[in-house]
Amino acid sequence: MIENLRAFLDAKVAQYNQPGFIANDPIGIPHLFTKKQDIEIMGFWAATLAWGQRVTIINKCKELIALMDGAPYDFIMNHEAIDLKKLLHFKHRTFNDIDTLYFIAFFRYHYENHQSLEDAFIPDKTVILSDSEESAGEPAERCLNHFRKYFFSMPDFPHRTKKHVSSPAQKSTCKRLNMFMRWMVRKDDKEVDFGIWNQIKPADLIMPCDLHVDRVARKLNLITRKQTDWQTATELTQRLREFDPTDPVKYDFALFGLGIEERWGANEIISIL
Repeated sequence: MIENLRAFLDAKVAQYNQPGFIANDPIGIPHLFTKKQDIEIMGFWAATLAWGQRVTIINKCKELIALMDGAPYDFIMNHEAIDLKKLLHFKHRTFNDIDTLYFIAFFRYHYENHQSLEDAFIPDKTVILSDSEESAGEPAERCLNHFRKYFFSMPDFPHRTKKHVSSPAQKSTCKRLNMFMRWMVRKDDKEVDFGIWNQIKPADLIMPCDLHVDRVARKLNLITRKQTDWQTATELTQRLREFDPTDPVKYDFALFGLGIEERWGANEIISIL
């Protein structure tokens, strides 16, 4: 049964981990750029805004790019106060201009001191974590807890923006951040994920666990935990590491594709299990 399931999921990974997947997915937004910092900035923003219909997410990201004159990194590093006025009406669901301006301020602060956004996810002495967070078992857990504390370490940050950046410490699945990390970290020859980060290993990534992935994974008995939270995401990842310990989150392509593209149901499960 396990071998049948592995073979089935591997086939679905091969089906969806293709350049043709890019156009209709938010990952297509960072693919509009070649400069590393532009890829990081718009990858992070696309992942943050990734709730709702995918076509709407993509259109809102393109609107944001246009407001930053088509060059996010250059705009962030070189804008003047008057340039920010054009962003005052940007909104996607509960993400508004206050959040936009703080994101820009954070990016400028970070890139004034670092070449890559990956450094923001690497725990160091910049942000002191609690004992429980420092001892967390998953490397990704430490990275995400660190990132959120670092992201909101600037003085007078807007508290409303905190709802847009999650962490395992909040028991969140961290779906959007895990998805962003997948984009930046995974390395293969399919040209979908970027693989431009090197300090975080693909083996340490955690599955982006959204409604579609959760539903399919439960049908496949890959999840036993009743609620959907950080522990659920790690449980799913541990199961998928049985199939590929070096690259477990490649199965995001399979589970997401089955959930949203194929509306996969019970009849298909019987033929596999």
